Amino acid sequence: MSSPSGSSLNRDDLDKKFYIDDASDDDVVDSEAASIVLDSDGSPLLAGTELFVDGVQKYRLPESRKIGAVGAFFLILNKMIGTGIFSTPSSIFASTGSVGICLLMWAAAGLLTLSGLSVYLEFGLAIPRSGGEKNYLERIFRKPRYLATSVFAVQMILLGFSSGNSLAFGRYVLLAAGHPLPDGWPARGIAVLCITFVVTLHAVLPKWGLRLTNTLGVFKVIVLLLIVFSGLAALAGHRLVPDPHNFDEPWAIEKGDGYGGGGAYAYATAMLQVVYSYKGWENANYVMGELKNPRRTLSIAAPLAVVGVTILYVLANVAYFAAIPKGELAKSEVIVAGLFFRNVFGESTAARCLPALVALSNIGNVLAVSFAHSRVNQELAKEGVLPWSQFWASNKPFNTPAASLLLHWLITVVVLIAPPPGAAYNFIVNLYTYPGAWINTAVTCGLIYLQWNEKENWSSPWHTYPPISIIYLLLNLFLAITPFIPPNNSWNADGYPYYAFPLVGTGVLLLGGLYWALWTKVWPRIGGYIVVAERIIDEDTGEEVVRYKKVSVKKLEGEILGEDGNNTVEEVRQPLLRKQGGQSGNGGPEEVVYQTFGLDGR
Repeated sequence: MSSPSGSSLNRDDLDKKFYIDDASDDDVVDSEAASIVLDSDGSPLLAGTELFVDGVQKYRLPESRKIGAVGAFFLILNKMIGTGIFSTPSSIFASTGSVGICLLMWAAAGLLTLSGLSVYLEFGLAIPRSGGEKNYLERIFRKPRYLATSVFAVQMILLGFSSGNSLAFGRYVLLAAGHPLPDGWPARGIAVLCITFVVTLHAVLPKWGLRLTNTLGVFKVIVLLLIVFSGLAALAGHRLVPDPHNFDEPWAIEKGDGYGGGGAYAYATAMLQVVYSYKGWENANYVMGELKNPRRTLSIAAPLAVVGVTILYVLANVAYFAAIPKGELAKSEVIVAGLFFRNVFGESTAARCLPALVALSNIGNVLAVSFAHSRVNQELAKEGVLPWSQFWASNKPFNTPAASLLLHWLITVVVLIAPPPGAAYNFIVNLYTYPGAWINTAVTCGLIYLQWNEKENWSSPWHTYPPISIIYLLLNLFLAITPFIPPNNSWNADGYPYYAFPLVGTGVLLLGGLYWALWTKVWPRIGGYIVVAERIIDEDTGEEVVRYKKVSVKKLEGEILGEDGNNTVEEVRQPLLRKQGGQSGNGGPEEVVYQTFGLDGR
């Protein structure tokens, strides 16, 4: 068989024949973000195959829309502060029975979060591109190609929704309005309106979306400062209830009505809840491409946000203990902040103000998550990882990732309206946290490897010392393994077996592996071609161009896939992507130009 250009093609000549040659002379390529991949003789990749341009996407973000340190700070803070700090302290104390240990857990979780932030700062400052873990996993796990990307993509697309805080917004709006049943379909309806408003705002008026995010971030800080200073006043005796004497013996481990005596499992569960209350510190890493001077901005905003939230969390817990008796705190069936407001300001004030305050906190979280996760969705689509990538990667019609925001909206709404209320719904909403522990484990192990292996030639403006990486690695192993340990009480206390949560979370990651196998091996054989996404960035203007091309493989099966058909399409991709990893600096996937996908829908 002859090649499309008429010359004979065999496996030995594959590295020289399977190339593209349509890059124009006007294309200027940023060597850090992308590069025209050439053969050893200087010819561009893929020259000599049957292909045609199937679509072109252009991306250019005006400087006026880029995010500075303040905006990045509030993107992180808004995702970190949801409802956890207003409710979780009750269950933490019920598990431990010690005021001092509770405060120590909140402080320790902040320090552990800083260890994770150090790992992500090293990656983020070395690879200043939007996408977060997508870029870091691609840099670490080059083989099998795209396996790590596919696993992360499935986890982020299927579980990166905003259903939990959208529904919480609906519930607290109903509570603030005095609705007798703040749950069920009315709350879900308000939740759908919430996510619809947020997505539309980010798509149509992106500047106003960020302004509202910043405003709600300021509001959250003010609310927590109000709690902190009110707690100091309560310590001085300004409260409507007698002194709870919680600080008389702060380190005593007590067992009382509804608290203490839970054992090691209870302590582990309490630590899990505290750590998850800090989730969201990585939010700015997802939007690095939209930050002004991204290395400087991230290195300022992220540490300030994490340290600030840690201080506020610890002091808010001090305030709670200053005004709420232990038994009342442990058995609370309402959020802790509600008890605090009642004991300090009175029943009417608490009932009137608190639900509205928490609702605003919830929508701030939805704004931050939708903004960041839509950028990750778009980055995955730019590289052809998703079906119909050309559509999901589009910036039309508002020069915003409107299609990726739509994808985030679709998944969120499906999760809001499809599951029945009760245990099944809570299970799905909380599922996102578990697979993230394995993703973080992989990222941290990868950093340790890159620093240890000199052949990787890894460098970054930020350096994380190995003990810090090991601490964060052990934390994530703890988060991943602890849910498999049987509880002391009922195995079905939450309405489903305790092991269902980690098993399904792990299954989502395995589903990513299945998707990779279909994407790289099965679908290209069925479709008969590979779709290639070529990414070029102009250094002068900052414009990014993505061209989607179809490369026929059916006519080359006899020589490229082998006469017996035993070779896989991945072997066709291998020479195409062989130089993608690079061997110097932080080459690897951050220098990728060509990515592939094998479905007709892209």
